Amino acid sequence: MEYLGHTQTASYTTGPRTAQSACFLPAVGAQKTFDTMPGPSPLRRSLTSLPWRPSTYYQTAKVSPTTALMQSQSGPLSARANLAELEGIKVPPVFSAARNALYTRYTPNDWMSANLSNYSVSDRVRGNAERIRYDTLRLCREGEDRTKRAQEESGKRLGERVTDINFWKTELQHETDNMVTEISSLQEAKRIAEKALGETENPLHVAQECLYNREKRQGIDLVHDLVEKDLLREVDVIKQCQDKIRAVIDKANVQLNLNRAAQHELEKDTADKFSAQHLDEKCHGLRNASGGIAFHNGIEQLDRTLSVPETWAKFSNENIQRSQAERAASKNLRAELDKVLNDCANDMWKQFNCVNTALSERVQECTDARNKLQTHLGKVLQEVFDMEKNIEFLKKSIKDKEAPYQVAQTRLETRIHRPNVELCRDPAQHRLVSEVQEIRETVEQLQAKLREAENALQHLLKTKSALEHDLSVKNNSLFIDREKCLGIRKTFPMAPRGSY
Repeated sequence: MEYLGHTQTASYTTGPRTAQSACFLPAVGAQKTFDTMPGPSPLRRSLTSLPWRPSTYYQTAKVSPTTALMQSQSGPLSARANLAELEGIKVPPVFSAARNALYTRYTPNDWMSANLSNYSVSDRVRGNAERIRYDTLRLCREGEDRTKRAQEESGKRLGERVTDINFWKTELQHETDNMVTEISSLQEAKRIAEKALGETENPLHVAQECLYNREKRQGIDLVHDLVEKDLLREVDVIKQCQDKIRAVIDKANVQLNLNRAAQHELEKDTADKFSAQHLDEKCHGLRNASGGIAFHNGIEQLDRTLSVPETWAKFSNENIQRSQAERAASKNLRAELDKVLNDCANDMWKQFNCVNTALSERVQECTDARNKLQTHLGKVLQEVFDMEKNIEFLKKSIKDKEAPYQVAQTRLETRIHRPNVELCRDPAQHRLVSEVQEIRETVEQLQAKLREAENALQHLLKTKSALEHDLSVKNNSLFIDREKCLGIRKTFPMAPRGSY
C-alpha cells in the first residue's frame, strides 16, 4: 500500500541509521526494517529505505546447511508446531509442496513481535523527525533574530561614525579658515620687512668706504665685531640690521611653507572626511530591499584598514594641533618681525665709542686668540699621533681574532661529521656555537671601534686644518688692525643718518 500523497516511484530523504533492535524473524528470509548502511552526510536519497517498500522486508531465503538437499519436508519453526501424528509418514518428493503446506513459516508470536517492532521503530523515527523539525524552526528563528540585531547594530555604528566624521570635518574646516587668515597676515608682515631691508641700502653705500681695509680680513675674522661698530657705527648697525632682517625674513619664508603644509594637510584631511562621510552615509542608507547590493565573496577577510578609531581621531587631532602650533608660531614670528624692525631703527642711532681704544682691544683679543690657537693646535697634533697608534692597535687586535675564530669554526665543521646518534647537540656543541658568536661579536665591536677611531682621526685632521687656517686668518687680521687700521685712524668719517 502507498501513503496518501506519495507514489511508488517517490524518493525520500533519510539520515544516517542507528543500531536496531534484535530481529524477531527466523532465518528463512533476511528481514530489514530499513536501510542499515549509513547514508552520505548530511542527507542522502533512497528508494529502498522506507518501511512500506516490499524489498525492505524480504530477500532471497538463506540455505540452511543443516537441512538435506533431498529432504521432502521442512521442519517446523518451533516445537509447538510439530505434528506428532505425521512423523512416521514418508511423503514422496512429488508431494513436497503439499507436505510443506502443513507447516507455517512463522508463529503468531513472531508475527506479533514483528508488528510491535514496526510500531516502536515508527514511533522512534517520527519522534526524531519531529525533533529535527522543531530544532530547524528554532534555529531559523534564532538566526533571523541574530541577523536582524547584527544589522541594526551595524547601522547604529555607521550612524555614530557619520556623526564623528561630521564633527571632525567641521573642526578641520574651522581650523583651515583660521590658517588662511594667518597666512595672509604673515605675508603682509613679510612684505613690510622686505621693504625695510631695501631701505637700508642707501646709508650703507655712504659708509662702506670706511671699512675698505677691514674687508680684507679672512674667514671667521670677517665679522661685524665691536671694532667695526666703533669704526663706522652706521655701517656696523646697518650690517647687523640687515642680517637680522634677512634672518627673520628667512624665518617668515620657512614659517609660510610650514603654514601652507599644515593647510594642505587640513584640506586633504577634510577632503578625505568628506569622501568617507559620503560613503558611510551611503552604507548607512542601505537596506535589504535597496538596489545595488550584491555578493562579494571573501570581502570580510580583506582588511585594508590603516588605522583604528583611536589613531583615526588622533590623526585629525594632530593635524589640528599642528595647525594651531604653526599659527601660534606664526603670530610670534609676526611679533618678532615688528620688534626687529623697531630695534634696527633704534640701533642705527645709538652710541658712539672711541675707535682707537676699541681697535686696541680688538688687537689684544686677536693676539690672545692666536696664542690659544697655537696651544690647541699642538694638542691636536699630539692627539692625532696617539689616535694613529690606537688605530694600529685595533687592527692588530682584529687580526689576532682570526685564528681563534678559525679554530672554533673548524671544530664545529669537524663535529658535523659525527655518525648517526653521535651527532648530538651536547654542551660542547653549545659552547662552540657560543664561542663563535662571542668571537664574531668581539670582532664586530672592535671593527665598530676601529671605524669610530678612524672617524675621530678624520675629525682631528679636519680640526687641525681648521686651526691652521684660523691661525693664518688671525695673523692676517692682526696685520690689518695693527698696521693699517691703527695707522689711518684719525677721525670718524660720518655721523648717524637717521632711521629708516
